[in-house]
Amino acid sequence: MSQISARLPDELVAALDEAATKLHRTRADVIRQAVEYYLDDFEDISHAVEVLRDPADPILDWETVKHDLLRQH
Repeated sequence: MSQISARLPDELVAALDEAATKLHRTRADVIRQAVEYYLDDFEDISHAVEVLRDPADPILDWETVKHDLLRQH
């Protein structure tokens, strides 16, 4: 496993320490999980942007989608 270092604002470190205490985890555990979540979200968002930029992908009309979703309930 690689080790990295980063400089964080004091307020962020305080929030990190508070989260670690509440979760009964180490700072490193909280940071590791946060980075994993961020990268998962980044991958999802990147894929969504690719789909939106695909000219072959059909464009959805928001009003039609909203109507269809509301009609299902």
